[in-house]
Amino acid sequence: MSTATTADTADKDSMPGKDTAAAPAGDAVAEQDSWAGRQPLPVVKPRSERALSVWAQQSVIQCKRMLIGWMRDPATTIQTLVYPAATLIMFRIVLGDSITKATDMPSIYGTVPMVMLVAAMSGSVVSALGFKVEKATGLLGRFYTMPIHRAAGLTGRLLAEALRVVITSLFVLAVGVALGFRFWYGPAASIAMLAIPVLFALGFAVLVTALATLTEGVMLVSLVGIINTLLMFFNSGFVPVFAYPVWLQKTVENQPMSTAIDAMRGLSYDGPIATPLWKTAAWAIGMIVVFAYPAVRGYRRAAETGA
Repeated sequence: MSTATTADTADKDSMPGKDTAAAPAGDAVAEQDSWAGRQPLPVVKPRSERALSVWAQQSVIQCKRMLIGWMRDPATTIQTLVYPAATLIMFRIVLGDSITKATDMPSIYGTVPMVMLVAAMSGSVVSALGFKVEKATGLLGRFYTMPIHRAAGLTGRLLAEALRVVITSLFVLAVGVALGFRFWYGPAASIAMLAIPVLFALGFAVLVTALATLTEGVMLVSLVGIINTLLMFFNSGFVPVFAYPVWLQKTVENQPMSTAIDAMRGLSYDGPIATPLWKTAAWAIGMIVVFAYPAVRGYRRAAETGA
C-alpha cells in the first residue's frame, strides 16, 4: 500500500505544470526571444505622405540613392570628372595661345566656365538614361506603390544633379587653376561663380527630364548631343562674340551658355556681371517654367504605367 502511494505521488510530481524547475526555464526562453527581435514593434506617430517634412526627408534619401549609384558606375565617373578635365586640357593645348593672341584676352577665363557648363549638360544625359533604366526595370513603378511622397523621386533627382554639378565644377576649377586660372574679386565672387553652373544645370536638367519622358534612349542622346554641340561651339567662351559673323553675333551673345560664361568671366576676371547674370537667371527659370509640367506629367506617367 505504501509502495503504491509513493508511486502515485511520484507520477503527480512528474506531471506538466507541477515541475517547479520548468517555470524559470520558460521565463528565460521568453526573455531570450524578446532580445532576439521578437519584442513588439515601436509605436510610430502616423504622418501624411503629402507633408512637406516627408517630402524633404524622402527627397534627400532619393538623392543619396542616386549619388551612391553614380559613384559605383565607372562610366558616370568618367563622364563627370575625366571627360571635362581632358576637354579643358585639350582646349588649352590646342587653342589656348592662339585665342589669347587673337583677342588680347586670356583664353582660360572663357574655357573654364565653358567646360563647366558643358559638363553640366552632358552629365544630365547620364541621369536621363538612368531614368530610362529605372522605368524599364519597374523601379519607378515600385516606388509609386510605396508610401513615398509623389514628388520625392523627381526632386531627389534634381538635387543629385545639383550636387554632381558642384563636384564637377570644383574638379574643373582645380584643373583650371593648375593651367593659370585665378580669382580676382575675393571669396564672395568665387562662390557666386560656382553657383551659376548649378542654376544653369537645374534648368537644363528639367528640360532633359521632360525629353526623357517623351523619347527613347537613342533619340534622347542624339537630341541632347546636337544641343550640346551647337551651344559649345557658338558661345562667347570659345571665342569672343566679335569673332563671329555679324549676322550671328546677337544670337551667340544672348544664348544661355554665352550669358552664363560672360557672368562667370566677369566674376572671376573682368567684364559685365549684372546684365549677363539676369539673362542667365531668366534662361534657367524659363526652362524650369516651360518644361516642369511636361517633366512632372511624364515622370508620373512612367511611374504609373511604365510608358
